[in-house]
Parts: sequence; C-alpha cells; structure tokens
Amino acid sequence: MRCQDTPFDNIESALEYVSYLLEACQEAQGQVDDEIVLASEPPLERRKAAFQMVSYKLNRLSLHVAKCQHLLKDLRRLRRIILEEHRALAKSTAA
Repeated sequence: MRCQDTPFDNIESALEYVSYLLEACQEAQGQVDDEIVLASEPPLERRKAAFQMVSYKLNRLSLHVAKCQHLLKDLRRLRRIILEEHRALAKSTAA
C-alpha cells in the first residue's frame, strides 16, 4: 500500500520532473552568467572565479540531466513498441 505518489512512479512523470529540472538549470545558468558580468571589476575577481565555477558545474549538470531526459524518452518509446507488439500478438492469438 502506497501512502504517496512520487515523481518517479512512471516514465512520464519522471520525464516531466527531469524536464523541469533541466529548465531550472538553464534559468540558473542565465542568472549566473549575469553575475559573472557584474563581477568583472578587479576587486571582485574571487567572486567572478566562484561564479565561473558555478557556471561550469551547472553546465555539467545540465548535460547530465539532458542525457537522462533523452534516456527516459528512449525508454518511453521502447515501452510503447513493446506494448504495441504485445497487443498485436494478443489479437492474433485471440483470432
């Protein structure tokens, strides 16, 4: 017995969650890019370097999340193919 549904109960909900995560990463990347521009003055070099590291990490995270999104889409397609073949087989044996 389940108490609560999670974002990963099925492929579609996991894909939706990952899509939102990718969108959030992209929004954060834009904000960080703005901060890098603002920190261009010499006294803010450490701050700029920190934001550049954040930018790098966000970029890597975005790449990984995009790969997860692609994998989930592949799994969804494969599941549909398998289910269609299963239905076709069930119809042919029922006839």
